[in-house]
Amino acid sequence: MAVNSSPPAWKDPTKLGYGAEPAADLHRRVLLAHSDLLLEDVEMLRLHDANEAPPHLREAIRALQIRLGRRNPPLPPATLDAAHDLVFAVQQRLMAANPKNPRPNRHHGRPSGQPLITLVREDRKWKVLTLPPPTSSDEDADWIELVESTVERAWDRWCYAQQQAVRAARVRAKPHLALAVAEAAWNNYWLLLQDAQRIKERLSARPVQRAVGTVSARRP
Repeated sequence: MAVNSSPPAWKDPTKLGYGAEPAADLHRRVLLAHSDLLLEDVEMLRLHDANEAPPHLREAIRALQIRLGRRNPPLPPATLDAAHDLVFAVQQRLMAANPKNPRPNRHHGRPSGQPLITLVREDRKWKVLTLPPPTSSDEDADWIELVESTVERAWDRWCYAQQQAVRAARVRAKPHLALAVAEAAWNNYWLLLQDAQRIKERLSARPVQRAVGTVSARRP
């Protein structure tokens, strides 16, 4: 199954209308959109029982790494599982490059905001997102922007998983598995959305606590 080298017009990352923003951040978001398309291709190939990454997909992944700044990237992964992991790792690197996030991306262990792997069914794994911790700048607005960005990414991933489920049903290519993946993506988005709402409510109540002058007004 061949992978399209160019996205349809309605998916063209250069026509997503991000508005006026710094060139570096615009480039970062365009690469995020390209990586979404690659993940979509990987899922479609999986639904057609493919295990190996075709040449077109491998070349597209290599091109993405070059655009990310790697002059001599390693050979693209040969399997779809490895291709999925590599593209998702690229996404996490792009998200960590958000100019609003002053934290380094290297921590001991697995920090909050990093992807976790969950088993869907039939040995199919899906990576879910977690919300980032407060920023080192201690600015609530910066933290909320990162939280909202993570929730938005989870929404995007559910949209793509939902599209794959619809396609799988149409072509009768493991629709139950595709639906299970879409359900996992939706649960991830919904839980993050609820957690984000609780964070916003807690932060909005903080000035009231400070005005009263209670001990509970301390920053957690």
